[in-house]
Amino acid sequence: MDVKTNYDFQFDNIVKGLETKKRLLLHACCAPCASSVLERVTPYFDVTIYFYNPNITDRAEYLHRYNELLRFVSIVYGDKIKVIDGGFDPRPFIEAARGLEDEPERGLRCDKCFYLRLKKTAELAKVGLYDYYCTTLSVSPHKNAQLLNELGFKIEQEELVKWLPSDFKKKQGYVRSIELSKEYDLYRQNYCGCVFSQKLAEKNN
Repeated sequence: MDVKTNYDFQFDNIVKGLETKKRLLLHACCAPCASSVLERVTPYFDVTIYFYNPNITDRAEYLHRYNELLRFVSIVYGDKIKVIDGGFDPRPFIEAARGLEDEPERGLRCDKCFYLRLKKTAELAKVGLYDYYCTTLSVSPHKNAQLLNELGFKIEQEELVKWLPSDFKKKQGYVRSIELSKEYDLYRQNYCGCVFSQKLAEKNN
């Protein structure tokens, strides 16, 4: 029986040991996921958000999610948190997903997508001399936190920039994201963003 690592416990141990605030580049997929994650990380880090999501293959959907993130951050944090736009360009995702178009959700295509987004975040964190990089993705119960952290640590070795281990769905993180989404009337999408998950969402509706 595989024993899963408690990445939420690792997160707590790291932040407890910080004597001063560190710089964190936080990859964000959308405003709802970012909402509760920011509550967890802002007491310990000076946060910059990186909205890099080439998996969003529809421009209107991309802009909707990006603008919702900007709106939420502006309302709650003002100018204390900078948001970097990675730009709409689904080509890297389409290339990474080539040959995996028929994979089920949470399959190999999603693994490739996670790696693509985390790798780009780590590269930017390295250039920007951030102390850590991380992602909001683990707040979702539909995302594999074990895999995300394994990829994060793998990329840490490749880019030599520290990965912040986490499982943000813990401590009612996902529930809190739903509460904040209702409070701020945030747009909550019913698919991850790519054309493949969109087709599945439409089929299930």
